[in-house]
Amino acid sequence: MKRVIFLVDMNAFFISCETTRRPELAGVPAAVAGDPAHRSGIILAANYEARKFGVRTTMVLHEARRLCPNLVLVPPDHAFYEEKSKEVMDLLSRFSPLVEPNSIDEAWLDMTGCGHLSGTPLQAAESIMAGIRGELGLWCSIGISENKYLAKMASDMKKPMGITELWLSDLADKMWPKPVGDLLGAGKKTVAKLNLLGIRTIGDLARMDPALLFKRFGRGGIDLQQHAWGNDDSPVQLPDADEMKSIGKSTTLNSDAESLEEIRPVLMQLTEEVAASARQHGKKGHVVQISIKYADFVSVTRQTTLSATNATDEILRAGLSLLEKHWESGRPVRLIGISLSGFDEEAGQVSLFDLQELKEFGAGKTIRSLAGDGVKSGDVTAGQRVILRRQRAEALDSALDALRERYGDQSVQRASLIGVEKPKRHGGPGHKETDS
Repeated sequence: MKRVIFLVDMNAFFISCETTRRPELAGVPAAVAGDPAHRSGIILAANYEARKFGVRTTMVLHEARRLCPNLVLVPPDHAFYEEKSKEVMDLLSRFSPLVEPNSIDEAWLDMTGCGHLSGTPLQAAESIMAGIRGELGLWCSIGISENKYLAKMASDMKKPMGITELWLSDLADKMWPKPVGDLLGAGKKTVAKLNLLGIRTIGDLARMDPALLFKRFGRGGIDLQQHAWGNDDSPVQLPDADEMKSIGKSTTLNSDAESLEEIRPVLMQLTEEVAASARQHGKKGHVVQISIKYADFVSVTRQTTLSATNATDEILRAGLSLLEKHWESGRPVRLIGISLSGFDEEAGQVSLFDLQELKEFGAGKTIRSLAGDGVKSGDVTAGQRVILRRQRAEALDSALDALRERYGDQSVQRASLIGVEKPKRHGGPGHKETDS
């Protein structure tokens, strides 16, 4: 039996969620943005009216305002978006027992053998779209194929509110004539190199000599060619919260980043989301890992071990240290990610940062502590100061989580993140738009 896989991709998800409770946003240029009250931060999601003016995800606010002076800005409320995402996933589960979330705003469904319940794949997709629109007030696009990769490719072909079937038998007509840059995973610099070899379309790539591809691009080139042929046998899998091995966030940049100043604020925002998710699930991890994918498709992962934590500052400190240590200056980056894992390991490990502090002062040596260390001025040991600092970080996170849950994500913000939301930019790199 031929597999039938759907990819349901919510259109302009964050701002669409806001429109369900603020109907006045419908039909006017609007966007969800970080800290619009202070005119700082970046665009997190823009509706299609705003996109007509050139407003895009991760664009700094002053640039968005320049392009669209009448742009309505809404502060983000991630807790609300999580609730709406759950509603979407619950609705999708009516159509298939196998629903695999790919992000907050998209999911794969294995619809194999569901024809007797929902009709043809096209009829089933129309029912899903109508349910999401009618019951939840949200828009989506749906890709239909026999594997996950092609379903994702298909979902990007018609937006918003589009349904596209892309079977293996359709590749020559529907996918191969498209520019090679439309292939998921093909970065700008790789596309430029492919163009120099005379490869302009996805079909050109599919027909290229694999040996030459490997010689010029390594394993990444072969992977791209496999995608051009629509090859993907990965299964749709149910998430299992009890088997959660790690919590991570990553983002692909629209433009390759060539400096640390461009990447730091992105990593900070990702860390905030990872840490908040860890606290929400009651998880504390020992391992922080960063992922870097360079423009030539070479990927690097580096990790460090620390005491069990879900504190934002602790995870961020570890992530930034890894980034600064392993960043290859001048080498363009396409993707950055950070994750927390090691949830089930034995507690009691000491992080490298704590070891440095203890080595500097001596664990039992008495030092003068200032109020800034989280305690009243007085004499404490270096070991006590490490513990006190960690307790203070956890208390701060708990207080911030409570305030945001009650008053919204923008009710309070870390000074460190406010300070880095105005990085120096060379053309303005940003997240690849998944909130589409």
